[in-house]
Amino acid sequence: MTVDSLVADLADRGFAEPWKRLKAAASALQGLQAKDGSLAHPDMSAVAGEHVATIVAAIGELTAYVPHDESYLRALVRDFERWAAAGFGVPDFLDSLLEFHPEQHRVDGLRHVVVFPMYTQNGSTNRLVEAVLCEVIWPDFVAELEAGDYGNKLFVPIRFLDFTPGYDTNSAVLFPESVAMREVPSFTWGGIFADREAARFRRVVTHAAHVTNLVLPEGVRRMLADQGLTEEAFVMWDLIHDRTHMRGDLPFDPFMIKQRMPYFLYSLEELRCDLTAYREAVHIERRIAALAAPDEDEVLLADRARLVQYAVIFDRIFRFAITGVRVRNYDGLGGQLLFAWLHRNRVLHWTDGALSVDWDLVPDVVNALGAAIEELYWESIDRPKVAHWLAAYALVSATVEPHPASVWKRGDLPLDGPPKGLTDLVMDDEFPLSMFYEAFERKMRDVIASTAGITGTDR
Repeated sequence: MTVDSLVADLADRGFAEPWKRLKAAASALQGLQAKDGSLAHPDMSAVAGEHVATIVAAIGELTAYVPHDESYLRALVRDFERWAAAGFGVPDFLDSLLEFHPEQHRVDGLRHVVVFPMYTQNGSTNRLVEAVLCEVIWPDFVAELEAGDYGNKLFVPIRFLDFTPGYDTNSAVLFPESVAMREVPSFTWGGIFADREAARFRRVVTHAAHVTNLVLPEGVRRMLADQGLTEEAFVMWDLIHDRTHMRGDLPFDPFMIKQRMPYFLYSLEELRCDLTAYREAVHIERRIAALAAPDEDEVLLADRARLVQYAVIFDRIFRFAITGVRVRNYDGLGGQLLFAWLHRNRVLHWTDGALSVDWDLVPDVVNALGAAIEELYWESIDRPKVAHWLAAYALVSATVEPHPASVWKRGDLPLDGPPKGLTDLVMDDEFPLSMFYEAFERKMRDVIASTAGITGTDR
């Protein structure tokens, strides 16, 4: 179903027209806003006021169709009206944000109308008014996982139905911290657009398999043919990944949010969370395979667990490694590290112009990389910060070759100064692409670029 056909299907319920008016007014309002969300030119306040009036009226009409969001939408109207009455300065939508609780309504197919002045990660850094129509993806097997060993009350997997230009980008998340607000509260939810993740995977892997002459496993072929199936695999992956950031033998703060640190530490944290999802998927699949007579639900869960393993590997080595600029690209480095680890452990082969993988051997090899990162983390609490950084660099550089000009590679570091000096000495592209990836990126460049703004309805 396309976005246009979806809106048409809703027309008989009175939903389509107010949504279209809201989206158009929000898009027009963006053209009047400065980077911080305020009105760029005060003489346009009358025009901005008209757009806000349209948005407010449309929200009033839409509220009846999303009753679970009523308190949020009523607060949203008040925030818009207060912003306009105050002359369209820097917006503050904290009150309405505090009323929005999608994590309390995780029901498969449930819709949300989301409107905030906000930036879109991996998209625009401007806090412009964005409008997103989305629906929750919550299959039964994910609900059972979350209710059991993989509890994650903040996790909200969602699907795009329609959106304003800020989301016509690579952004696949809806995070409350991106909203313009006067103070930062404790956040209770985080949304991930599994349909965009799945659609990117399908397009990129299809082309990557072609250019590398890779014979895909049957499970991957099924994913490339079925958007819904791929979405389910990504929801399971994201559920476990997201909860992992705050679990395990961690440095005091694995992100060190308020500190500058070498970007390869972010690479290891994101990869650790992905490899935890991979490890748990392997565990689930093997546990069910050991059962004498697994029931239908267990068979389905084992299948999705196997698909998660394929998703983690192929998304990281085919898309992450070559997406984005080469300036401190921590997700790119994570993809490079996984590829090189598989190759150096001789389970991934590039021979005679063709890529092949020994799939029976892959799980234990991938889990060994995850264990190495976890060992690094376990040791970190007994180490000074700089010693931890050096150990992390040693782990990465043992597998991914650093730039020949790297000061870190030479080991000629000023260890008697502040840590900031060490961070400054990390090259923007400390770990350049290998010859394989240089050639691969050229063949994949247009396909990677084409995935910006993609949704599950795109082909």
